[in-house]
Amino acid sequence: MRLILLGAPGAGKGTVAKMLTAIDGSVQISTGDILRAAVKAGTELGKKAEAAMKAGELVSDDLIMGIMGERLKEDDCQAGFLLDGFPRTIPQAEALKGLLEKMGIELQGAVNLNVPREVILDRLTTRRTCVDCGAIYNVKSNPPKEEGKCDACGGSVVQRDDETKEAISKRLDVFNEQTAPLVGFYDKEGLLLDIEATSSDVVVDAIKKHVGI
Repeated sequence: MRLILLGAPGAGKGTVAKMLTAIDGSVQISTGDILRAAVKAGTELGKKAEAAMKAGELVSDDLIMGIMGERLKEDDCQAGFLLDGFPRTIPQAEALKGLLEKMGIELQGAVNLNVPREVILDRLTTRRTCVDCGAIYNVKSNPPKEEGKCDACGGSVVQRDDETKEAISKRLDVFNEQTAPLVGFYDKEGLLLDIEATSSDVVVDAIKKHVGI
């Protein structure tokens, strides 16, 4: 599969990506992942990205696209890739289109996970994370066996600062302003697959049908 996964924070992009990679060996790629990998590998672009991040600056689109280009050339991408939450803006989408054309790679679709705002707010405000191992819980659907304590490692399970109602509302506003226009961009490109993401299984079944698996 060669897909872009679009959707607001909490729409379930990461969960769907993991389910899809298990089907055909595609790799899940996010901006954060490729930046961290490039920094760790000490590549020339990675060093530039690290310098920008240490200075508290945003990593430029040109730099991100350069690192994305390096990542897509790696052997594991031959089986396919799922771009999780990237691109985030129209300029990034246009740059990605040019990059893929140069590489001779054709996208199979841009999947928009459509989830109502109130559902996302409920999902994320009830989410809790272990400060030690990163395990994720939900106080409604998947609470730790002992309140405030991780089942896996015994670490403290807390609500992240960016998952309060106020913080999430702000993140959703930024998404709607910057990223939501990508739905229109990919619709014009004839690549949009818009799915009412009622459950991860529904999304995965729709994607499998779309790509012919």
